[in-house]
Amino acid sequence: MEATATAPIAGPSPRDHGIPFGEALRVWAKVAALSFGGPAGQIAMMHRVLVEERRWIGEERFLHALNYCMLLPGPEAQQLAIYIGWLLHKTKGGLVAGALFVLPGLVAIMALSWVYVLYGRVGIVSALFFGLKCAVLAVVLQAVVRIGGRALRSYPAKALAAAAFVLIFFARVPFPLIVLGAGLIGWWSARRGSTVFGGGGHGASKGVTVADADTLLGEELPPHARPTWANTIRTAAIWLTLWLLPVAVSLLARGPDDVFSRVATFFSTMATVTVGGAYAVLAYVAQQAVEHYGWLGPREMLDGLGMAETTPGPLIMVLQFVGFLGAFRDPGGLSPLVAGTLGGLLATWVTFVPCFLWIFLGAPFIERLRGNVAVAGALSAITAAVVGVVLNLAIWFALHTLFRQTRLVAAGPLRFDAPILSSIDPAAVALSLGAGYLIFRARAGVITTLLASSLIGLGLYGVGLMR
Repeated sequence: MEATATAPIAGPSPRDHGIPFGEALRVWAKVAALSFGGPAGQIAMMHRVLVEERRWIGEERFLHALNYCMLLPGPEAQQLAIYIGWLLHKTKGGLVAGALFVLPGLVAIMALSWVYVLYGRVGIVSALFFGLKCAVLAVVLQAVVRIGGRALRSYPAKALAAAAFVLIFFARVPFPLIVLGAGLIGWWSARRGSTVFGGGGHGASKGVTVADADTLLGEELPPHARPTWANTIRTAAIWLTLWLLPVAVSLLARGPDDVFSRVATFFSTMATVTVGGAYAVLAYVAQQAVEHYGWLGPREMLDGLGMAETTPGPLIMVLQFVGFLGAFRDPGGLSPLVAGTLGGLLATWVTFVPCFLWIFLGAPFIERLRGNVAVAGALSAITAAVVGVVLNLAIWFALHTLFRQTRLVAAGPLRFDAPILSSIDPAAVALSLGAGYLIFRARAGVITTLLASSLIGLGLYGVGLMR
């Protein structure tokens, strides 16, 4: 039985449009190698290559795919690559695009994790990471400005962002509840005909507009975007098994309290609830991995984010670093390095395998929903709430970068971290202000800012101002 179809009659396949798989493979390898700078930069780069330069797909189709990926939990840039790869060359296209997008970052973060645990307390390495985390604070603030500039175009949107910030920072309301509430508000508002939450996601394009009809894929619905219930059930069974089998094996073999079981269950849960993009994911992980599980400290979380910002691939590849440190410090009879490596790979597997499930399962149906007003309203409201969530992340990072100590303030239902002013770190303040100048006034790129801050950190160590 086929799903209800409301889209145009299916046209020729992508292969008939002249997009050889070998050429697509080379393009996806290029995209993977250049995927620096977080989701906004990665999505803009994909738009430039796939829409403006290659003209494989058009503006409307690109933004429709992006809107769906923004509604999903997990890294929207990688999910967008899977979606477009699937559009062009079916399942194998999605597999290649998604796997290549992750692979460079996986290798780089694993190598840096080994360096970190083996040499991280050596003065020169500590100075390098000190510079990185000061720059990361400026990068996250830039993300707040970027997302806010596109999402907060009305007073209700600004009010929703402010409410999200207050709820997560001061009241510690769980992030999934905030996103669910925002989505329902946006959906209800759009259904009533309101446009107060209108606005693009943080990767929305402002470049060249290319009509779908003028691209190699065309504007017709591809034949493989005609799902049958049999195909849908088979896809769900395959990818749920691939995702959850390591979780089940870990729970049965080592028990629920083992670090590998906790890594598997935590990141699997994260893969289902962290809607709103990479920075929103990081806000949730920072809260849980640092404050609840104690796998690493706040400054170490910043170090990991600095690694992810300076290497290609999804920004949330930092989760591999989190899983690595958690298992490294609780190896359970294994060598710490072996345990750390397995923990990092397990975190990566249960984080990214669900992305293929969401796309392969949902994309055939979503292709039929282009122009759906209620879905667009939910997306825009979630994006507005994410501004508040990312602001929470920026302030959390600032507290643990600029101050050596914080204290927990509890007043009725409110519980939040406050700085101990006497513990301020003048070097961190100066370096963070310098990174902010590079990002906001000099318009330097993310990589340039991170490298400059790292070099200054090394310079401070060299002249004896940092130990």
